[in-house]
Amino acid sequence: MKTSICTIAHGRPDHLANLVRGLNHNRRPPGELVIAVMQDQRYDLPATGFPTRQVMLGTGDISSGRARNAAAAKASGDFLIFLDADCIPSPKLIDDYALAAALNDGVLMGEVGYLPKGAADHGIDYTRFESEAVEHSEHAGPPPGMVGHCGDYRCFRSLNFALSTRTFASLGGFDERYASNGGQDSDFGRTAISNGVPLWLARGAKAYHQFRSHHMPPVHQLDSVLADAAMFQEKWGEPTMQNWLRAFELMGLIEREGSGWRKLREPGEAELALTRQQADRPFASSAAVLEWLEERAAAAGNEAYMPRMASA
Repeated sequence: MKTSICTIAHGRPDHLANLVRGLNHNRRPPGELVIAVMQDQRYDLPATGFPTRQVMLGTGDISSGRARNAAAAKASGDFLIFLDADCIPSPKLIDDYALAAALNDGVLMGEVGYLPKGAADHGIDYTRFESEAVEHSEHAGPPPGMVGHCGDYRCFRSLNFALSTRTFASLGGFDERYASNGGQDSDFGRTAISNGVPLWLARGAKAYHQFRSHHMPPVHQLDSVLADAAMFQEKWGEPTMQNWLRAFELMGLIEREGSGWRKLREPGEAELALTRQQADRPFASSAAVLEWLEERAAAAGNEAYMPRMASA
């Protein structure tokens, strides 16, 4: 079985270089690495013992779904492993996926350990990574056995997953109309389950996620989330990303309008500060922000969140 690693990248050259170094440490080298480059400049990457191809997409309004489809289209392997550019694969990642795939057909999602800031600054150190990485509190942990079935489409994450090329083609890849990762992932998971393709959580197949500052819930992508939520509702007849939308509502950024949402205003610095990942935490937490907002709303008699509360 020839394995193709599919990655999408924009900026963050040090993170991508660490991904390549991690693949160099793998016990089973991949058949190839295919990178969909979402910028005009090619990356200067470490040397490898396997082919590496950069598919130049250029700049512009390119969705991550389109980029992942482009990487998969150029892949020559019969098994695809998708890794985000922020991920450093563990030495057994490919072996673990190959074993899980030999016994379970469908979409496989490996483990992810989130690294604190600076953990990867001095190169690949798996002993340090394993001692410092933490599981995301809002995502399912590893199953008790080799794999565990997940019947909820919302458990799918594109950060670290694998499937056969045949299965990816049968699902039609990612719907390129979605602009946000939340909408894209929700749609892909829903498509898989609707087509009888099971979602599996795989023990092992671990990737270490390098620290980068971001926002959760993603207020900086408010327009994209609203558009994707409306598209998902129209396509599937049900809402998605409801926790994010509820948080935006409590912030006073949106309000209900029929079966959808209407934008009231742009997020300000208060909302950005509230949702921004802190340097002492390995990941930002939508659940923690939503819990805080719900508590403040309850204390204020269910009034909407006001920006001045962000520093409280």
